Amino acid sequence: MKTTIKILFTVTVGLALALTFLAPQLLGFSVTQLGNAVRVATGMGAKLACSGRFVSGFDDQRIRDDLASYSPANRLLDLQYGDHSVTAELLGMATTSATYRPGLGCTLDIGDTSELDRVTAAPPPATDAEWPAGSAVHSIDADLQQRVEAMLARDNVAGLHTRALVVVQDGKLVAEAYGDGINAQTPLLGWSMGKSLTSIMLGRLETLGLADTRSKPVFPQWRGDARSQIALQDMLQMSSGLKFDETYAPGSDATKMLFNVHSASDVAMASPAMFQPGEHFSYSSGTTNLLARWLHERVGGTAQANLDFFRHQILEPLGMTHTVFEMDPSGVFVGSSYIYASGRDWARLGQLMLNRGTLNGQRLLSKDWVARAAAPNHSDNEPRYGYQFWLNSGGAQLRYPQLPQDAYFMQGNRKQVVMISPSTNTVVVRLGWSATGYPTGANFAALLPGA
Repeated sequence: MKTTIKILFTVTVGLALALTFLAPQLLGFSVTQLGNAVRVATGMGAKLACSGRFVSGFDDQRIRDDLASYSPANRLLDLQYGDHSVTAELLGMATTSATYRPGLGCTLDIGDTSELDRVTAAPPPATDAEWPAGSAVHSIDADLQQRVEAMLARDNVAGLHTRALVVVQDGKLVAEAYGDGINAQTPLLGWSMGKSLTSIMLGRLETLGLADTRSKPVFPQWRGDARSQIALQDMLQMSSGLKFDETYAPGSDATKMLFNVHSASDVAMASPAMFQPGEHFSYSSGTTNLLARWLHERVGGTAQANLDFFRHQILEPLGMTHTVFEMDPSGVFVGSSYIYASGRDWARLGQLMLNRGTLNGQRLLSKDWVARAAAPNHSDNEPRYGYQFWLNSGGAQLRYPQLPQDAYFMQGNRKQVVMISPSTNTVVVRLGWSATGYPTGANFAALLPGA
């Protein structure tokens, strides 16, 4: 027994030393950030493995490959799967766990999470009505379907790992294709496309008369300092002026927020002001999580009230029955990053925007709000951003020259995209796991009418 322990100790120390000395060259982070890197690795590993297994239904190999696309160090994670949980350990240096709750998805076990255990999360009712109201699809265009299938196959031969392609034309789902192990019901992670959903939820609040994008200060904690001049609109347009480190490196604000804290929004809540509101665009996941926190407080301040608002005001009216919006351990939606939805459900969100706020016979957003959401901001450095949507136009050049000028996008890490193209009356959804570039402009242009 002593010999076995000695061998294990020697191997662990050896791996730890190798990790320390190889980190800058091989693993992509500084030796001085080793402690933070280990905590990020186990936090990311537990969270993504938990959601990958229990929300998306992925096997261990796909989960490990997805994690390794961020850092080879994640190959060293020891992932242990329970009935409703995942534990990630790295060389005995750190251990983090995450728990799955039906209807809520997965949440890291950091601090007191007992409120989440008391939440009732009944699934939205499903129907066999025609999409987008229900699950039936009788509008497939045979030629476009063939082209979409061929595009997905080419993507994956090229190592781009496309998992879903969905095309909606004139309000009808006309083509869809899915990768191995994925289908029309599989909830897939949108990463920062969740920012656009958070914006839509705020737009719903405004339409209900419960929000004013011009009001300030946004939080009472900001009274008496420069942040008191920040309005909700500044935050929606990523021009709040708040300092936030969006780099996804060990020790940054972004990685701490997503993988290491009880309250994701607390990180950005403490951020000081760097610029005058509206003056400077600075992309910040922390800002979106502040918006999620504001929404949480506005609808009742509890995890149950938060979920009920999302279900009754978004999921049910839109017919989204394969969507999970995950919360942080404090019970606030991680609005910046953690929404899992099927390709068809992502397309429903795009169609809501394309229809200027209506879907399935219900108006959820005002026409004015949708117009503002798709309009350029007035920052001095990047006007091609609306209310948590990326815009194709509004600056010196088009973001995607191949695509219509009026197109705008939900976009997320690993090249998740929902394109809304008003002039062609088209929505295109791409979900996947591309660690390198994805030809969004060329591929989407090939799926537009007349291509």
